[in-house]
Order: sequence, then C-alpha cells, then structure tokens
Amino acid sequence: MRAAGLDIGSRTVKLVVIEGGETVLTRKDLTSHDPLEAARALMSGVEYDVIVATGYGRHLLKGHLDCPVISEIKAFALGAKAIQTSCRVVLDIGGQDTKVISLNEGGEMSKFEMNDKCAAGTGRFLEIMAYALGYTLEEFPKAALSAERSEKINSMCTVFAESEVISLTAKGAARSEVALGIHRAIVSRSTALVRRIAPSGEVFFAGGVALNRCVEALLAEDLKRPVFVPPDPQMVGAFGAALHADRSIMKGTSHA
Repeated sequence: MRAAGLDIGSRTVKLVVIEGGETVLTRKDLTSHDPLEAARALMSGVEYDVIVATGYGRHLLKGHLDCPVISEIKAFALGAKAIQTSCRVVLDIGGQDTKVISLNEGGEMSKFEMNDKCAAGTGRFLEIMAYALGYTLEEFPKAALSAERSEKINSMCTVFAESEVISLTAKGAARSEVALGIHRAIVSRSTALVRRIAPSGEVFFAGGVALNRCVEALLAEDLKRPVFVPPDPQMVGAFGAALHADRSIMKGTSHA
C-alpha cells in the first residue's frame, strides 16, 4: 500500500509517497497565493491509500479533504530519524521560521524551540538580502564564501537590515563582504537556538536554507560540531508525514 506525506510550507509545498518502506515519488512546487490549490495540483494524478499533512498549511487539507495532520515538529523528528538513525538534533530553517528539535535515543522529540515571530534569519530573509545586494539566491552563498572578511550586520529585522545593507554598499563596502556578514548574522541566531536545546551532538540540518552551503559551513564552524545535510533537505517534513501515514496503514487506521 502507498502512503503519502504532504508538507505545506510558507514558501513551498512538498509531497512524498512511500511504498514498502521505499520512496517511490517526490514532488515540490511553490506554495503561491493559494496553498490549497498548490497542494491539489501537486497531488493531481498521484495514487495513494493514506495521506497525512504537515506544515503551516496542514489544516487546510484537514478541513477541505478530511486529511489527518501532524505537527511539523513530529514530522521532522520522524523524517530525520529515518534518514539518519543516529540523529539527536534537528535544525530546520524554512521560509518563515526556524526550529530546533532534540531527540531521545528512541528518536522521539524530547524538547524543541521555535522562532516564528518574524522572518529574521529564515529563507525569506535570505531572499530579501540577496536581492538587496543584486544577487540571485544561487549567487548569494557563493559570493559570501568568496569574501576574505565580513561586514558586521547589526540588525536582524528584515526592514532595518535591508536599509543597513544599502547603506554599507553606498559607503563602498564590498558586496561579497556584506553577503558574508549577513550569513554570519543568520548563523549566530540559529546556533544560539541549537546551543539552548542541544548543547552537543551532530546537527541534522533540514529546510530550504540547508541548500545554502555558506550557512552550512558557518554552522559547523560556529558550533564546532559536525553538520549533516540530507540529499534533499526540503523533503524531510513530507517524508516524516509519509512515514506516519505508513504506520497508520500498518496499524489498520488512517487517523493521525
């Protein structure tokens, strides 16, 4: 039987289908202005027996398609543990929030902390800062990694940080050095969360920002701990939801 997991995030919608313990299909697309329609489009033509939703838009599916849901915390814990059995610490930096999850030896969440009050230090923040410097998202981390020194960014408020970036470049600061300063500011914010929740152990880095190699490198440097990025870090939550759906099939129930 086929189990599906759908992660409706603030920036992207992700779908994973597993069968017999193996992933047989993955899809992702932008969430757009209509998350429900984006989810339906992603699910179009996909065969599954049970589906479980997670992410900030999960209740849309629950309300419109009578779809069981689980929290992002649970989904990421399940997905990370299945990908890396030794996983004890999960850092997820998505489009609009940052989460740190500590797992016990059984892979269950023992504690977590979440920064969701603003977009500071998230994927959206990176997008805005990249465009303020005239970089694409692909160019941005490469430019930062090429810098020999970094400009200090004092504000993590998106509006004030953008003004600060514009001011620095107007004064002649090198764009690459400003880019590195932005990355360091983001990492400093994230490592503070990690240290509070999980003071030791390898960090499993998930979410769209895990695709940024500069953030990955600076995390390892700042924490002085190994950082593991799975092959497709954006799919971890959807994979965890699919695993939960698969377990419900084995238990003979479709309820999460």
